[in-house]
Amino acid sequence: MLKITRPEPGLTKVTFSLPVDHPAGTVSVVGNFNGWEPGAHPLRKRSNGRMSAKLLLPDEYELRFRYLGENGWWFDEPDADRVDADASVLLPRRRRSAHLPATRRTNPRR
Repeated sequence: MLKITRPEPGLTKVTFSLPVDHPAGTVSVVGNFNGWEPGAHPLRKRSNGRMSAKLLLPDEYELRFRYLGENGWWFDEPDADRVDADASVLLPRRRRSAHLPATRRTNPRR
């Protein structure tokens, strides 16, 4: 699950979240923001029982990422704007608004 907010003008905060019982076990977010470095951004268990990690990025950053679970299990984020052959993609803020259907544009999580 993704949560996208704007903590201040020019910045987008992306929160990646999975249930604590997700079958991937230990998970990290790997992508163009960290040079595709496994383990650099691990999801940590929170008090609500979910695992999550947060990133703060410029509004116009096109985020390409995947999750990496135990035993080399790569998987994508179904809430991404799109999923390409090699990555889940979150479009830059301006392009996300124009790209998504009206029902997704009004989704409070976006």
